[in-house]
Amino acid sequence: MPTIHWVGTGLSSIPGLRRLIEQGRDVVVWNRTIEKAQEALAGLSVEICAFDLDALAGRLQAGDVAISMLPGDWHVPIAKACLQSDAHFVSSSYIAPEMRALHTAFAQKGLACVNEVGLDPGIDHLMAHWLVADYRASQAFDADNALSFRSYCGGIPKIPNAFRYKFSWSPLGVLKALRSPSKSIKDFKEHDVARPWDSLSSYEAPLPVPESFEVYPNRDSLPFIRDYQFDPSWRVETFVRGTMRLNGWAEAWGDIFKEIETLEGAKGDARLKEMSDGFWAAHAYDEGEPDRVVLCVELLAKRDGAAVYHKTYVMDAWGDARGNAMARLVSVPVSLAVDAVLAGQIGAGVSAAPSDPALVDAWLSEVGKLAQHLHVVDHTAV
Repeated sequence: MPTIHWVGTGLSSIPGLRRLIEQGRDVVVWNRTIEKAQEALAGLSVEICAFDLDALAGRLQAGDVAISMLPGDWHVPIAKACLQSDAHFVSSSYIAPEMRALHTAFAQKGLACVNEVGLDPGIDHLMAHWLVADYRASQAFDADNALSFRSYCGGIPKIPNAFRYKFSWSPLGVLKALRSPSKSIKDFKEHDVARPWDSLSSYEAPLPVPESFEVYPNRDSLPFIRDYQFDPSWRVETFVRGTMRLNGWAEAWGDIFKEIETLEGAKGDARLKEMSDGFWAAHAYDEGEPDRVVLCVELLAKRDGAAVYHKTYVMDAWGDARGNAMARLVSVPVSLAVDAVLAGQIGAGVSAAPSDPALVDAWLSEVGKLAQHLHVVDHTAV
């Protein structure tokens, strides 16, 4: 039986890791601090080792799977260790250029290197693949239609607060993202934004009780036009992948935006770390306090200005007796990817969340068990 080497037992790891252990898989857990891993996995019988890259590489065998739930800097080194041992690799993170460069090496060895199989990226990819396939199969499909694609995801407090946000883990990643530019498509043209607050807008989420949120584009959306299998000839009016926040977020964070714009170099990084520590102390979730995750992926096709296809895949999930919603929505899809790799359902090479209709349907069915609300809204049927 292949061994699953799960590296990292932070908050975003535990539900998916528990799922694999409870399945009876041969699992070895690696963590920098053994005691923290033992506490997180209390009641489960599993081997726990102190993480060291050389030690992990020494244990990897052909056909094993290594999962990196560590910070992004570790993904490529662990993936390279997998290559040396003829093992597969899985992570929830975006595919960095250095990871993509390993595609040929993994493919030539017949090994899977699966990434972007968490929440966002991950579940959002599945929804996008479902919508594009559904649109292609619909009577509304026409290569001359004008298409608008929007994907917004947000981890937000279930119980709103004055700060309009709470942190499940270190705020540093959120603060760094606020310094990042984005690329998207708006009005058929590339839309470049230097900072998120320069392109804030309102989005009406079609939840059972409709709810509006503040949204903004993040990262570079443009490569996903190809990844979601849009034909190069399609007329794309809007294409954006972005972040969702509670209404009032921009106002509550106004002073933070102003300071972030002034931060540069090593001193700026030090100040960002100082801000992160302060926010973690002031705005972390309390023990047992429910978090919330909302995800909306929307595809609209228009012909002569009128909507001929318009559907949104909507998810709303929150913390409950099972624990933190963000944790299960990140880690359980990772465990589904491990299952798929071991079953030979994912091809060799570096890849993201699958587009295969059977896997998309199966994984979204499992996601439906994790969320309190998951369904497709057909706006043209209303």
